Amino acid sequence: MDLFFYVEVSGMKIGFIGTGVMGKSIVKHFLAAGHEVAVYNRTKSKTDELVKQGAVWQDTPGEVTAVSEIIFSMVGYPSDVEEIYYGAKGIFSVDSNNKIFVDLTTSTPTLAGKIYQTAKERGAAALDAPVSGGDLGAQNATLTIMVGGDQATYDQVVPLFEIMGKSYSLQGTAGAGQHTKMANQIMIAGTMTGMTEMLVYAKAANLEMEKVLATLGGGAAQNWSMANYAPRILKEDYSAGFFVKHFIKDLKIALDEAEKMQLDLPATKLATELYERLADKGFENDGTQALIKLWWS
Repeated sequence: MDLFFYVEVSGMKIGFIGTGVMGKSIVKHFLAAGHEVAVYNRTKSKTDELVKQGAVWQDTPGEVTAVSEIIFSMVGYPSDVEEIYYGAKGIFSVDSNNKIFVDLTTSTPTLAGKIYQTAKERGAAALDAPVSGGDLGAQNATLTIMVGGDQATYDQVVPLFEIMGKSYSLQGTAGAGQHTKMANQIMIAGTMTGMTEMLVYAKAANLEMEKVLATLGGGAAQNWSMANYAPRILKEDYSAGFFVKHFIKDLKIALDEAEKMQLDLPATKLATELYERLADKGFENDGTQALIKLWWS
C-alpha cells in the first residue's frame, strides 16, 4: 500500500543536498517560489550565494533532513548517494518519519530500490528522479524529470517538479526513473558523437559552420545536442553544463544495466571509449561538448 503524506504546497520546508552546477539553480527556483530551503554541500563555499538569497546552511545531510519535510539530493556518483543517505551523519542517521526523499542524481536502479525500501521501513517515502537538460535546463526551469516510485508520493512532489522542470512523469516503481535516464543517456551518446563528427566533417569540407547549423537545425538532423552544444563549440566554450566525468559514469551504468539484461550496445560502448579517451587527455572536468577536442586542438 502506498504511503501518503499531506504536504502544504506553499511555504514548504525543503532540504537540498548537493548545490553544484544544476542544484544551485534549482534551489534558486525554490527560494523564488517562497519555500524555505536548508542546504548542504561538500564544499561549503558553493552555497554562499544561496545563503545570501535566503537558504539556510546545515552542517550535515542529517541536519538538513531534521529540519525539512521534503529532501532533494543531487550529487555526483552512486558512491556519493550512498554516503549522504547511509553515512554516519547522513539522511538516515536521523528520524525520517513522514518525510519524502527525492534523489535527482543519475545513479543506479539498484541503489534507488535500496533507498526506497529503507525509507519505507522508516515511515518515509522516496522517489528516484534523475533529470535531463543540463545547466541551461536547470537555470531556465525546463528540466525533464524521470521518476520512479509510488504514485501517491509522486503526486505530492509534483508542485515542486513544476517549479524546476517543464516535463515530468512517473515511469514506474522504484528504479524506473533511473532506467529511463539510462535510456536518455544512451540516446544522447549518439547525438553527441553524431554532432561532433558532423562539425569535424563540415569544417574539413570548408563549409560555413553557422550556415550548416542553421540548415541542419531546420531538418531531420535537428536535435538538442546540436542546438545547445554546437554553438558553444564554435565559441570555444567548453565550460561544463554537464561534466565529461559524469557522462562517463552514466554511460558505464547504462552498459552495466544492459549487460544484466543480456543486451549488447556497441554504439554506446564506442561513445564511452571516446569520452574515456577525452578524460585521459585531461578534459574530465570540461563539458561534454569538449569531445570535439579529440579532433580539434
